Amino acid sequence: MVRDTPIRQHPDLVEMRERYDIAAANPAVQVADGLTLLSGVYLALSPWIVGFTERGALTVNNLIVGIAVALLALGFSSAFGRTYGIAWVAPLLGLWTIFAPWIIRGDQATTATIWNNVIVGIIITVLGLAALGAGMMRRR
Repeated sequence: MVRDTPIRQHPDLVEMRERYDIAAANPAVQVADGLTLLSGVYLALSPWIVGFTERGALTVNNLIVGIAVALLALGFSSAFGRTYGIAWVAPLLGLWTIFAPWIIRGDQATTATIWNNVIVGIIITVLGLAALGAGMMRRR
């Protein structure tokens, strides 16, 4: 006789979440998650910090992408076992941040916007790859 077991209680899923939670308990991973959160918050506020709020499209882009990165980091730090499946999004958002000043329509690229987005984008990409790597290392 076959019983219906809810997927939430499936032994493999429970074991996988426990492994990811152990990986997230690593102090280096916690530091990376915290720095990712700070990077996302900075990216969201960077138009006002650096002073390019007159560049409307890039301002909105940095605000939305920064909030998304910060929310991802909160998910990674609070429930890595449940959010590991979307860890690949953070490095992509970092790469988008790097190239956004040139891709977004209009006269968006200035020295300040380029340096701001390239540096923050590299940081987000590296930290996102660290989060992705932490889950993959634990899987082995």
